[in-house]
Amino acid sequence: MNKGKVFSLGLQHVLAMYGGAIVVPLIVGGAIGLTQQQLTYLVAIDLFMCGVATLLQVWKNRFFGIGLPVVLGCTFTAVGPMISIGGSYGVSSIYGSIIVAGLLIVLLSAFLGKLVKFFPPLVTGSVVTIIGITLIPVAIKDLAGGEGSKDFGSLSNLGLGFGVLLLIIVLYRFTKGFMRSVSVLLGLVVGTIAASFMGKVDFSGVKEEAWVHMPHVLYFGMPTFNIMAILTMFLVLLVGIVESTGVYFAVSDICKKEVDEKDLSKGYRAEGLAILLGGFFNAFPYTAYSQNVGLLQLSGVRTRNVVFAASGILIILGFLPKIAAVTTVIPSSVLGGAMVAMFGMVISSGIKILSQVDLAKQENLLVIACSVGMGLGVTVVPELFKNLPESLQVLTGSGIVMGSFTAIFLNIVFNMMKSPRTQVAETKLTNEVVSK
Repeated sequence: MNKGKVFSLGLQHVLAMYGGAIVVPLIVGGAIGLTQQQLTYLVAIDLFMCGVATLLQVWKNRFFGIGLPVVLGCTFTAVGPMISIGGSYGVSSIYGSIIVAGLLIVLLSAFLGKLVKFFPPLVTGSVVTIIGITLIPVAIKDLAGGEGSKDFGSLSNLGLGFGVLLLIIVLYRFTKGFMRSVSVLLGLVVGTIAASFMGKVDFSGVKEEAWVHMPHVLYFGMPTFNIMAILTMFLVLLVGIVESTGVYFAVSDICKKEVDEKDLSKGYRAEGLAILLGGFFNAFPYTAYSQNVGLLQLSGVRTRNVVFAASGILIILGFLPKIAAVTTVIPSSVLGGAMVAMFGMVISSGIKILSQVDLAKQENLLVIACSVGMGLGVTVVPELFKNLPESLQVLTGSGIVMGSFTAIFLNIVFNMMKSPRTQVAETKLTNEVVSK
């Protein structure tokens, strides 16, 4: 594969995660009252650190890196807690908690890797399916113009969104090789061009950005360390670990590469290092992005070189905020149309993993039913647990996390707490059914 193709495929990965990457600093920075200049730095350093975090994860060595083509970005789970910490203890406490919590993840990575036995195909397939299902509402809202937009659901937004989705489908059906692999990128480009003729593309933000922006260590000053802020952030990072684990197994299944305990430990260690560095550069906690899983499946290109290219693009964009801002002109409806295809492929990946599970056992069906139901339920009704303490809402406020913990817990109850005699009897019964 030549360099031009690798670059195009890498850019496609960047565009797939770009919206999620920049929305976190925009939300957090706006909520804690940062100035426009500070907000510009926050977005730029976030892109830079997303590239560094992805590089640490893809670059597999003796100490860190899972070595799979995964892309890392800011975890949305941390948005609420960061705003809460910033409001209660100040901006410096946000980064003090990120630094300490990231260090704890690095130190505990070996122990966290031993949890692989709790993630058989029944659990990982359920978790990946939940991830895809909970992301679909985000895609649909963007396709309609973005939640809260004045023209939400307008015919122009629907035309752009479904037009991009249709173009991706047509390209995927009637082209092969490289053209098929960059179908999402072509859909975004054509959709943005069409939107510009409709007056939906605004370049004013690009003109206001500087050409070069250098990363600064401790841009917001020396960090401060508050025990409650640190405990909250550590809990958030554990949630991110659960999300990343589902992504690791989904990508390993797509790439036909098994992930063992040591691989998971090095993956967690890479995330901890990225979070630790992010704290010193005043960026954010990171997790493996599930939207890029769908892109791997859709493009059919699963080599690490493409993700290395994506990490390089992100790092360069971190130095060039004006160029980085160009990608922000993609309208929400255009991005939403592409997201429907990508997030739908995440669901397909989950179903594919579940095909390895013995679905003749009612217990397995119940695990899938309850975990997917809980994940979707909390996503649709996020205020379900609003009366619980804020520290618990870090866990209960995420459909992905609630669904994941449900799958893990029920798998332990039904499949890991049985006596050897029961397991032998069930295996014998299953074999008899299959033979008949």
